[in-house]
Amino acid sequence: MTFRRPLLLSLAMLGVLAALPESRRPALAQAAAPAEAPAEARVQFANRTGQEGRSLFVVRSGRADWGRNLLPGPMPSGKVFNFRTEAEAGCRFDLRFVAADGREAVLRGRDICQGPRIALEAEDLRAVSTSRPAPGEPNPRARVSSGTGFVVAPDRVLTNQHVVGGCGSIFIRTADGRTLPAVPPARVDAGLDLALLSVPGNPGEVLSFRNAPEVRRGEGVIAYGFPLPGLLSSDPKLTRGEVNGLNGLGNNPGHYQISAEVQPGNSGGPLLDLRGHVVGVVVSKLHAQNIAKRTGDIPQNVNFAVKGGAAQDFMRRAGLTPRGAASTGPELGGADVGDIANRGTVFIRCER
Repeated sequence: MTFRRPLLLSLAMLGVLAALPESRRPALAQAAAPAEAPAEARVQFANRTGQEGRSLFVVRSGRADWGRNLLPGPMPSGKVFNFRTEAEAGCRFDLRFVAADGREAVLRGRDICQGPRIALEAEDLRAVSTSRPAPGEPNPRARVSSGTGFVVAPDRVLTNQHVVGGCGSIFIRTADGRTLPAVPPARVDAGLDLALLSVPGNPGEVLSFRNAPEVRRGEGVIAYGFPLPGLLSSDPKLTRGEVNGLNGLGNNPGHYQISAEVQPGNSGGPLLDLRGHVVGVVVSKLHAQNIAKRTGDIPQNVNFAVKGGAAQDFMRRAGLTPRGAASTGPELGGADVGDIANRGTVFIRCER
């Protein structure tokens, strides 16, 4: 039997780790019947555990993940932390406190309408099984692949479908170092190879698309993302290049051909013009080895990006209004464009 080798190489990178059997976590108390929701609740949390607090998660009872860490920094024992809940969230909340020594305390179904003051004591802390991660946190023993994404609307991240396809859990690392879980399901367009993720907790600043003028052949562009994670450093990388062609492989009208160097891990990252506006979504590179076998020559730096207009149409079909602007005025230096991109570009971790 014969088969054709792929010409395009998707840029998601797979790192396989050994999977260990999971152990069951202790059963937790069930939430009581819901109470009447207040207009807004101000809650006081006191750490009396004798341990410095590393993180505090508070979510509406029944939510599948823990959302984002509310603490702005370490919380010493004996200190009090105040937070507010939204009216539509109701009265019943689940709370998880993680101490610096790795132990944690979990409260389920806490009625903050009846008791807006919560205090944790040393006896509330419990050891956590190392073979199973807490809900809403990455699993260090999962099979992992990764890619790049960028913020296109409040709590919405755009990336490639092949970056998140088949994932059991998806986490993003923000520019300021926070790790946030994506809430399924993702909105996808397999034909465009795009996916839209819901990531509550403010994943970063919204990047603006270029609406005018039309992109021209020969324009300078910058690709921004996380190539070769685990081999290169974990910080984002910037590469410069040009728009080489206004169509992709096989005359694909939805792609640009670009010379900005991209590697596995760049998939889903933004392609920006020299005024800091998004003109495309990095998607693939030409498979040099397979092309060389067919033609006898090695192609040099042939890469592709989904056009920004196609990405905006996908967002509109998903019910979002893209942020866009005319790209006018003087061009910026690469470092300045990188600063703009960095504020809204995220690392994506896919666990299978």
